[in-house]
Amino acid sequence: MKKDTRWKLFVGTGLVALSIVLYAAHFLLFHDEHHLAIFFVGDLAFVPVEVLIVTLIIDQMLESRERQQRIEKLNLVIGTFFSTIGTSLLSQLSHADPGIGSLQARLVRGKDWKTDQFNEVRTCLNTHTCRIDSDRIEKEALRTFLAGNEDFLLRIVENPMIFEHESFTDLILALDHLTKEMKARGSLADLPPADLSHLEGDMQRVYERLIPEWLKYMEYLRTHYPYLFSLAMRTNPFDSQASVVIR
Repeated sequence: MKKDTRWKLFVGTGLVALSIVLYAAHFLLFHDEHHLAIFFVGDLAFVPVEVLIVTLIIDQMLESRERQQRIEKLNLVIGTFFSTIGTSLLSQLSHADPGIGSLQARLVRGKDWKTDQFNEVRTCLNTHTCRIDSDRIEKEALRTFLAGNEDFLLRIVENPMIFEHESFTDLILALDHLTKEMKARGSLADLPPADLSHLEGDMQRVYERLIPEWLKYMEYLRTHYPYLFSLAMRTNPFDSQASVVIR
């Protein structure tokens, strides 16, 4: 028997034994089995109500609060990801997307975003095909950038909270794979077409996961932290005219 199970069994047996001792003491003191039976049945009848209050109401309230705290901590991790690597990477990849023009106008709106505009972009993403033209990317610079942030990605992967966010986990795994693929090669200047197409596919996998995560995080900031949203819009990776300086 496991130690944890043994401990629970010991405590449970002790509590039942204590209850029997107290009922016996009550009977020996007052010799009134009628009232003793009334108290016992009354207490037993209240057990379902007590279970309802404790498990379905109080427990749900505590779980909801704990879930909200986990979401806050997870969004802190996501925010660190975008400020460290995500925004810069999205800027590089989006500029290599030949069809970004159809999406760009919806993603560059200053700080005056509305809820329906976020929904509009999501609808547009469902029909937008994310493509990467590797000729538009400085591949050596991208490899250096990814390799320089490999330790940061490792620390994110070690954070157990990210596994509660499936789509963000997929993004991190895709990014880790791209980093390993680019590091495994020698020169990136004269790759054969088949290998270049393979790398483009890895970049595209990251890119098509990165945009929805960025959009989701921007909506979270606009709702909960407008001042952080203002900074994020002044560093909008889709806006070639973006400037952190307020004019």
